[in-house]
Amino acid sequence: MVKKVAVVTGGSKGIGLAIINKFESESYRVYNLDLEQGPHGEFVECNVSQASQVDHAISTIMEQEGRIDVLLCNAGIHYSGTIEETSEADFDRVFAINVKGAYTLIKATIPIMKRQEHGVIVITGSDQSMIAKHNSFAYNLSKHALASIAKTTALDYAAYNIRANVVCPGTIDTPLYQNAIDNYCAKSGANKEQVHKEEAAMQPLGRVGQPEEVAELAYFLASDKASFITGSLQMIDGGYTTQ
Repeated sequence: MVKKVAVVTGGSKGIGLAIINKFESESYRVYNLDLEQGPHGEFVECNVSQASQVDHAISTIMEQEGRIDVLLCNAGIHYSGTIEETSEADFDRVFAINVKGAYTLIKATIPIMKRQEHGVIVITGSDQSMIAKHNSFAYNLSKHALASIAKTTALDYAAYNIRANVVCPGTIDTPLYQNAIDNYCAKSGANKEQVHKEEAAMQPLGRVGQPEEVAELAYFLASDKASFITGSLQMIDGGYTTQ
């Protein structure tokens, strides 16, 4: 039996690693495009903001597998700051990874999925794909852009049986989250343990989410059980955005 193939970006830790673990547990052959090798997945070193590296990575995978069934655009970085506090370099860095990274991967993979006449794209957005938060100008803008990418891609390629959706995590206990808390505490002098408690209390379910929970949603959207879902933003935020 030929295994289905999934390509994950930023799969060496956090939500990306949980996604790889989930898809491998479901007998997928999974490739991890990242800058550093993680514990799972077939590692392909790739800077997703560089189209030439992405094209080479996708070509390498196709030479070995001859198919790509699922593309999971997960690579991303966080940056806190108002528009005044966001330098041009910071703005460019956020968009290079978060937005251009999705653009390069989807553009390189869509022709393959068109030839196959099937494929699924799952983008890791954020609750900030739907709402605004303080001190989050560039990050928020990038996550709104990912929602747009999914919607337009869903419409443009539905005729080829290609679906595109966004998973929108809220506060998830990942290295990205931990780093954001550390940076906040360094700037404000706040107590880290107290900040964690406050973050949990802000969620209607009273806790932050886990990467494995996001991975379960990503897998569902990639599966045939979600065959009539495309162009959607799927919240997984403990009820935060309903407040």
